[in-house]
Amino acid sequence: MEIFNYSWRDQAGRYVTIALGSMIGAMAINVFFVPHHLLSGGIAGMALMVHYLTGWPIGVLNAVLNVPLFYAAYRLLNKSYCITALYGTVIFTVAIDATRDLALLNIVDDTMLAAIYGGIIAGIGSGMVFRVDGSSGGTDIIGAIVKKYYDFNISYVGFALNCILMSVAAFLFGFKLAMFTLVAMYTGTSVSARVIEGFNTKKTVLIVSDYPEEMADALMKSMGRGATFYYGQGAFTRADKKILFIVVTLIQVAKMKPIVNAVDPNAFMIVQDAVEVRGHGFTLPKNNQMGKNYEQDT
Repeated sequence: MEIFNYSWRDQAGRYVTIALGSMIGAMAINVFFVPHHLLSGGIAGMALMVHYLTGWPIGVLNAVLNVPLFYAAYRLLNKSYCITALYGTVIFTVAIDATRDLALLNIVDDTMLAAIYGGIIAGIGSGMVFRVDGSSGGTDIIGAIVKKYYDFNISYVGFALNCILMSVAAFLFGFKLAMFTLVAMYTGTSVSARVIEGFNTKKTVLIVSDYPEEMADALMKSMGRGATFYYGQGAFTRADKKILFIVVTLIQVAKMKPIVNAVDPNAFMIVQDAVEVRGHGFTLPKNNQMGKNYEQDT
């Protein structure tokens, strides 16, 4: 779910997404991490560490450890961020303790598989939260404060804190479990980043040809995609050129190659990844599109 406008409906969708993401992350901890004494990152990882040593409830520990952070956030950050972070933290905290019996199921008996799949599920949950500019507290708050006052990248702050956490975990529980936890963290971070960026990956294509008009007509008619001309100049010849820019799906890349070759065998074509594409022909409902896609510029 993508929330970019903050009407009341979008706000509702945003908070639903934060709640679902927080619950998914909490379930990942109980289903995969707890049975194998693995840690997650940040404050939740510290709560897990104390839980393994004392047996105290993870959710309660997570809430207690977040109290000083929320005090700092209230004093140093804007109130809307605090409200969103508090909401995510409460959902996450309640969900961890509400689903703690899932740890008794021990669904996965292999620690490496638990680290991988736990990281994947946790990454999906955190990615959902971050995708709608949400927060579940913890090191997110520390990162936001540090970035505001010292202009550090939040990801670097989280990485540094997790390195400290892993060092303590290695000392208390041994290097083997610390290594498994590192696998879970890496997997979770990778999946989370993918969810934040979106799975709507497309390809952008730049074509330099001596027949730009014919090329554009052939591609738009055959694939139903809009196109745009960039105006450039050859560095060696100093000749003016029209550079064709078009966005297509991965499958359409294979389809367009013979078309390009048929129009101009000497055409220069560059294909690049587009992380997320929004607009006519890709994300807008059909009844909002003005005619066929190729009638719209890219």
